[in-house]
Amino acid sequence: MPFTLASFYLHLRFSKTLFMKTIDDFNFENKKALIRVDFNVPLNESFEVTDSNRIEAAKPTIIKVLEDGGSAVLMSHLGRPKGQKNPDLSLKHIANKVSEIIGVSVKFVEDSVGKVAEEAVAALQPGEVLLLENLRFHAEEEKGDEEFAEKLSKLGDIYVNDAFGTAHRAHASTTIVAKFFPENKCFGYLLAKEIEAIEKVMRTGEKPVLAILGGAKVSSKITIIENILDKVDHLIIGGGMTYTFVKAQGGHVGDSICEDDKMDLALDILKQAKEKGVQVHIPVDVLAANDFSNDAETQIVDVNEIPDGWQGLDAGPKTLEHFKKVILQARTILWNGPVGVFEMEAFAKGTIAVGNFIDEATQNGAFSLVGGGDSVAAVKQFGFENKVSYVSTGGGAMLESLEGKTLPGIAAIIGQ
Repeated sequence: MPFTLASFYLHLRFSKTLFMKTIDDFNFENKKALIRVDFNVPLNESFEVTDSNRIEAAKPTIIKVLEDGGSAVLMSHLGRPKGQKNPDLSLKHIANKVSEIIGVSVKFVEDSVGKVAEEAVAALQPGEVLLLENLRFHAEEEKGDEEFAEKLSKLGDIYVNDAFGTAHRAHASTTIVAKFFPENKCFGYLLAKEIEAIEKVMRTGEKPVLAILGGAKVSSKITIIENILDKVDHLIIGGGMTYTFVKAQGGHVGDSICEDDKMDLALDILKQAKEKGVQVHIPVDVLAANDFSNDAETQIVDVNEIPDGWQGLDAGPKTLEHFKKVILQARTILWNGPVGVFEMEAFAKGTIAVGNFIDEATQNGAFSLVGGGDSVAAVKQFGFENKVSYVSTGGGAMLESLEGKTLPGIAAIIGQ
């Protein structure tokens, strides 16, 4: 049977210790931990890290190794050098920031495999941290080359995958290298938390379970919708997707974004939801504009009666009042996608309101998971990071998890 999150959770339920080893299952005293981290962080023109969240997220795993009396060998990619050495994408630029966050002076070596890397690892003492050069300077990394993975495996005694953001890629450092550590491989704290958070939404969450799906297109979310209909009690549709559903049911959407070729699909989703007892909540009014601009003229209109020349760009007040009731009665919440064009201040109110409703629900004891690039960006922009239960660090990996797809990086650790 192919590995999926569903099969993983089934295994986890009946035999957790057999299938899921975490970093707490190992003592790293006098051991070298080869840790796949996700340090693909943004840099400015001066090569300074402008968002260190991913580094901070890896800190607990690294500290655990050091406190045990072990040493940590960190490997990551940065950007897309396409198998070529690119000085602008060297991980040496982030070594000082990693040192600052970890609280330990981080050593750096100018390759990720070979003699220079092996010598640097051999010289590493307990309590020390070594950062390898950008893995993607070698084309073999993204190709999942086994020989390259074997070279990486020589750099540690125990393999730790703590990079959820790349767990959906069968790359050498995320998946293939694990086969060279048949007994000595595990999840780091971050990756274990990601798995647990998704499990709460997809399997073990307290009911009612609510999914809030936004974004521009139905086509980009269809697999997620189809996969979660068996898991949720309520589904809120927001953002640009709204208008495909509205037009499919006979509404007039003006110049709003709409996938005409997906209207039959939208109707099928509504039919499936009804058959499965899932309540679907679609906006009833919207903030419409006469131009896709922050300075456009705006008006509140019925979602079914958007005038020609106008486009819906945010949720309206009646919609938000209804969404609030649905969100506050939920006990498990997944938020994937904004409900308006939040990048423009004039159309950010709906997304901010939804964030506030989720904050209130979370304070009242609900579990809330935010995942996917745009929703995570909104959460960060409007200061909700510490007001929800968990913010996923992996965009593509999170989405593929919700779609029920195989995650090679997870399968490699549990031996499937």
